[in-house]
Amino acid sequence: MKVGPAGIETISGALKRPKKQNGHNHGNYLVATHRVAATTNPNCQRVYSFDSDRYKRDSAPTSRELAQHERFATVSRAVHERAIDLTKMSADKAAFIAQKDLPGGKQTMKSYLWSLELAAYDQEHQG
Repeated sequence: MKVGPAGIETISGALKRPKKQNGHNHGNYLVATHRVAATTNPNCQRVYSFDSDRYKRDSAPTSRELAQHERFATVSRAVHERAIDLTKMSADKAAFIAQKDLPGGKQTMKSYLWSLELAAYDQEHQG
């Protein structure tokens, strides 16, 4: 929570959780999120309310879901490694700046690196 002169400015996390009694839950979840990632969207504070069984899964993950999880994890690691790789940093920065103001250009360096690594992953695994 961030408190300013006018009161609470931002808040993030679980504000309320269901209470478990006699093997079942009473109440619901109340979750607040505050986005800190770089973006062009001005709406950064949201509050959600969920049923007590919101996070309970009834089935095992499908093979498609497992493949999506693997893709995300692999690309996330690649983005992290690329962001700290000094041999690629200046070329990536120059390419990012060159495409930033073009139609459909990525507005943050992180989204640009994600687009590059997603394309590389998809090229390697699907064709």
